[in-house]
Amino acid sequence: MSPKQIPDIVVGRLPVYLRALSFLAAEGIQVTSSQELGKRLGISAAQIRKDLSHFGEFGKQGTGYNVAFLRDQLKRILKVDREWPVVLIGIGDLGRALAHYGGFVDRGFRIVALFDSDPAKIGQKIGEMEIMSMDKLADVVRERDIQIAMLTVPAVHAQKVAEACLAAGIKSVLNYAPITLKLPDGTHIQHIDPVAHLQRMTHYL
Repeated sequence: MSPKQIPDIVVGRLPVYLRALSFLAAEGIQVTSSQELGKRLGISAAQIRKDLSHFGEFGKQGTGYNVAFLRDQLKRILKVDREWPVVLIGIGDLGRALAHYGGFVDRGFRIVALFDSDPAKIGQKIGEMEIMSMDKLADVVRERDIQIAMLTVPAVHAQKVAEACLAAGIKSVLNYAPITLKLPDGTHIQHIDPVAHLQRMTHYL
């Protein structure tokens, strides 16, 4: 089955499986089962087996899954068996926190360039990275062959910044701004709005 034929909801569960397998491997567990994964994740064993079956056969009935092998296969499927360079645009409080966050590298991503439109921030450094002006975005994206951008800009500017990313050659955008971006087909967008998730939670309180 080609990637376009696999439901996005299935692809969305693969990183959850990968995270669980990484924890199992760190615990020294060599073999697991769909039942054990299901208990850890709150997902039915049948659903896990069905999801994995889209990509091949990874286990044997009665013996389960080799943890390291399945982990490495999921990394390959998600294409995080390599390191993806990422640009971060919008260096406010959230942007600075993400720039300092160390959890991206061991999961396949590295923030390699920082951008902002505020002249007062240009030239400041976070770690070894210098905050650059947006007019340098296209050159950096091309020189470093970057395909992914994270946006932590105010909602009022997010659409314009996202369009600038596409013009520079970016193909995937992770948007933290509380607004739904409208971009051409072929661009992959993920939205993260913590307030929307909080509002979903309070419905049940």
